[in-house]
Amino acid sequence: MKELNATDYEKQLIEIIKSDKYIMSILKVIEKLNLNDAWVCAGLIRNKVWDILHNTVTPLNDIDVIYFDASDTSWEMEKQLENELNVLLPNQPWTVKNQARMHLKSGFNPFSSTYDGVAHFPETPTAIAVRLCNKELEIMAPYGIQDLFEMKVRPTPFYKKDSEYYSIYVGRVKKKKWDEIWRSLSIEL
Repeated sequence: MKELNATDYEKQLIEIIKSDKYIMSILKVIEKLNLNDAWVCAGLIRNKVWDILHNTVTPLNDIDVIYFDASDTSWEMEKQLENELNVLLPNQPWTVKNQARMHLKSGFNPFSSTYDGVAHFPETPTAIAVRLCNKELEIMAPYGIQDLFEMKVRPTPFYKKDSEYYSIYVGRVKKKKWDEIWRSLSIEL
């Protein structure tokens, strides 16, 4: 069996997303909002790939939409955007987060961009985002997508064992119980 490289994984992820009408409809709706640097990230992407690799289908918890706007970091704006998304694509579990304010949740220095926000996600296979821009799919993955396809769950650099945030990573991994859903995962603790 041929070993895949980073380019192969990216092509594979793009094909997975392009062939999923539901995810494509989500990306098209988000693009209509014309938000600054808006992406779909985390569980929607991660779980889709793991489901395919495990030949299963798991329920969707939420649709994480992220963007960056330092001029309006209000919680109310995020709720307004969720309401707009519900009009465009109703009855979906939308959750919208402005990365310009998300540092407050965990005590990091302010993030400088959406990329910086994704880089501060706890696990490498979660730190992946996708967007549709001018009919082209774009992938943002500060730590690559190899861990996602090789089913490895590891902390991102901010959550390594020697960091003050390591307990957050461990708590998330234990609470999510991913290894009970996707049995081929390798989880670093």
